Amino acid sequence: MVLVRREVKGKVYTEPFSKGILSRSLIRAELKPNKAHEISNKIESDLVEKSITTISTNDLVNRIIELLEEENPLIAENYLNWRKIRNSDDPLIILIGGASGVGTSSISYEVSRRLGIKSMISTDMIREVMRKIVSKELSPVIHESSFSSQKGFRVAPPPEFDYVLAGFKDHVGTVSVGIEAVIERALTEGISIIIEGVHLVPGFIRKDLMDKDNVLMFTLTLKDEEMHKSRFYSRCNDGWASRPLKKYLDNFDSIRKTLKYMEDQAKKEGVPIIENVDMVETREFIIKAIAKYYGGLNDVRKD
Repeated sequence: MVLVRREVKGKVYTEPFSKGILSRSLIRAELKPNKAHEISNKIESDLVEKSITTISTNDLVNRIIELLEEENPLIAENYLNWRKIRNSDDPLIILIGGASGVGTSSISYEVSRRLGIKSMISTDMIREVMRKIVSKELSPVIHESSFSSQKGFRVAPPPEFDYVLAGFKDHVGTVSVGIEAVIERALTEGISIIIEGVHLVPGFIRKDLMDKDNVLMFTLTLKDEEMHKSRFYSRCNDGWASRPLKKYLDNFDSIRKTLKYMEDQAKKEGVPIIENVDMVETREFIIKAIAKYYGGLNDVRKD
């Protein structure tokens, strides 16, 4: 049996080499399953042939990278990025915001699948829980949609205010309290989580939370209005979804207005803005940005 020697927080321990575990990690790096199994088998055969009974994690990673670079340098980079993120001692809190229809749910799922993060929640879910706790009489704005929350105003704002944005800010500010509670709990429990949704607006989450290196926010956008509108047709036609298309189309101008506001806030707060035209490119941008917080690409090869 070949053993892999690992060091965690100064303590060294060994575990059996597993082709299955290695194959799954390679698949997460976007290697095709048959090729992942082929490389895993080759590594095991090499170790047995050379009579190696114990190998350090770093030596094993170096051998994996050599084979991946021969196969596809991009896959090798993906694997290194995945390792850097996975090996972090701190929980990773990923916040993916964007107006309705820009694709925050789809991107969050793709990022969670690639990184193996099992916990994912939408801000709509957080809002729904808050609706059960806070009555409509007490906070009517939160019981409206984010893009039409101005309908919940008891007293109309002054004429110089933009009604749509005034309602949106009130709505986001209220839901942000619940978002902060989820972030705090994840940090306390040491649980990595992805939070996605329209209520993740730069500047609304407490600064002490956003200043943490392991809390990262991204804002998705779509410049092309027709493409943005077509996303609503797609999501509302899904058999498993019951989304009212007419409601989104009737409020499309308001949704675009909230999108522009989120972009402005992201620029102001220094949050990355991603044009979400291609899902793969958006996903890889987010993963590479996260990996930068864990040092250079060569760091994982060092003892």
